[in-house]
Amino acid sequence: MSEAAVEPVKLPENKQPALRVMPMPADVNPAGDVFGGWIMAMVDIAGAIPAHRRARCRTATVAVNSFVFKQPVSVGDLVSFYAEVVSVGRTSITVDVEVYAERDPENPVVVKVTEATLTYVALDDKGRKRPVPPA
Repeated sequence: MSEAAVEPVKLPENKQPALRVMPMPADVNPAGDVFGGWIMAMVDIAGAIPAHRRARCRTATVAVNSFVFKQPVSVGDLVSFYAEVVSVGRTSITVDVEVYAERDPENPVVVKVTEATLTYVALDDKGRKRPVPPA
């Protein structure tokens, strides 16, 4: 992660977050930052929501194509996960997830903390791959 000053940004306009959560003290590592694994789990949940909606069935994560931690997340940050389907294959759905932290409620600032791309696969009721239905 960069030690350089962080430029505040705005939350994406005209988009609703797939997930919004505030990490708690049990979610931190020994350095006092939120565990990367906690963020990864929340990204996976957020990405699964539009994948599930698009597939109209059960989905499973098959790949984490990219994952970049840009800034640490702290207890008390309000963390917003924005997820968007970026491509649909025969049985797969690829989703981009952007993660923002809203910090310091007395002097609010928003920073982009993580971005990731994940691929999910559509599954039938027996857990086998199935085609994604037309949009």
